[in-house]
Amino acid sequence: MLAQRKDFSAVDADSLSQIVEGNPVATIVLDADHRVTHWNRACEILTGIAAEAMIGSRDQWRAFYPSPRPIMADLIIDRALEDSVDHYYHGKFRRSALIEGAYEAEDFFPAFSERGIWLFFTAAPIRDGAGTIVGAIETLQDVTERHLAEAALRESEGFLAQIVHGSSVATFVIDREHRVTHWNRACEAMTGVSAKEMLGTRDQWRPFYPSQRPLMADLILDGASEGTVEQLYRGKYRPSQVVAGAFEAEDYFPNFGAGGKWLYFTAAPLRNRAGEAVGAIETLQDFTERRRTEIALKESEERYRMLSVTDALTGLFNSRHFYERLHAEVERAQRYGRPLSLIILDADNFKRVNDTYGHLQGDRVLQVLAGVISHSLRRTDSAFRYGGEEFAILMPEAEMEAAVMVAERLRRCFHETPIMPADGGSLSCSVSVGVTQLNPGESVESFIRRADDGAYQAKRRGKNCVVAVPLPE
Repeated sequence: MLAQRKDFSAVDADSLSQIVEGNPVATIVLDADHRVTHWNRACEILTGIAAEAMIGSRDQWRAFYPSPRPIMADLIIDRALEDSVDHYYHGKFRRSALIEGAYEAEDFFPAFSERGIWLFFTAAPIRDGAGTIVGAIETLQDVTERHLAEAALRESEGFLAQIVHGSSVATFVIDREHRVTHWNRACEAMTGVSAKEMLGTRDQWRPFYPSQRPLMADLILDGASEGTVEQLYRGKYRPSQVVAGAFEAEDYFPNFGAGGKWLYFTAAPLRNRAGEAVGAIETLQDFTERRRTEIALKESEERYRMLSVTDALTGLFNSRHFYERLHAEVERAQRYGRPLSLIILDADNFKRVNDTYGHLQGDRVLQVLAGVISHSLRRTDSAFRYGGEEFAILMPEAEMEAAVMVAERLRRCFHETPIMPADGGSLSCSVSVGVTQLNPGESVESFIRRADDGAYQAKRRGKNCVVAVPLPE
């Protein structure tokens, strides 16, 4: 101890001893001769070596290495140059940013326990009043758990990277700052944008939209409400039934290829152990061909439906559809107390046209009449070929007066439209028209019979006229 006191003449040895022994961090103190002067209780616990075995010796290496070599404190005492420190702690050390002449490092020590431990250690010089180095102090902290956690995280990230990059589904991942961390090969192939261009940027929107806007993954990461998602994906999204907080959607992206693409995409949060969102993953699948097939099928079904309710000669609705619509419109008008008018038209002298000019010319007359009817309708009206040369017009929300005006207009227009027979000349045709309005509470049969009666009355009055059949008193 006399030697100690001589070496540490500028140091209050008792105070140093109290500080070292009371420190919960494993601490070693060496004098100028590299002898151990302090080996605190925390150091005994960390190394499994009692202070009695170390104090006064130069065996400090024995706790850490299988053969003699300097520990960091020894290098400090020897005023080792950085090259010498690097020789023993290559790539594992750095100069202390707080203490001049001190170093800190992290290293793995396999001699500790069966699996070894990672230690973070710092070594600083002890100086006398003249600034001369008279010893060194080294502290050691077990950072094994942190290293294991970091290793597990790296392994997890590596595993995630393998999953993402090995997936045949286009996938990208963003971190908590909305920066792209993964952009797999399938995503490169789909978007035509390389991972090199995307990684580390916030440009994930660029392959999908002409101007900056959040993708589904961005909304997920920000914890966006369903209302916010609705603003950007109106009617095209739904919450995931599998992953909490995730969404899936379908949308059309015109920027892809010559004709654009339909994409099905899902986005889900990536959470840490505390359940906090630290990123988001989005997958995208091209279902353009399926969508085009569905659209073609719907169009085909619609064409078939239209063919089933359309008269092939005139292009107007057929008689079967007339009765379906008539019942539906009568029911609606009765339920809500709204007006409904019906017009029945019968081509005049049609048999004579057929007998004189032939059936092809008769068909032409019906086509011309159908064209006149179509051009006379309001947007809410519907026209039908009711029989051979009979036509019907349903006019929802129309009073009798409005229906009569329409009937007069199309009667006059048809009569003034010349029809050219194949053998030359000009043929003028006309129609007899009956008009009526639905009587509250009456049956469909009564309603149509009254309109038919109007057309018959027009025939009896000399044809080419309109007869309005008023509601029964």
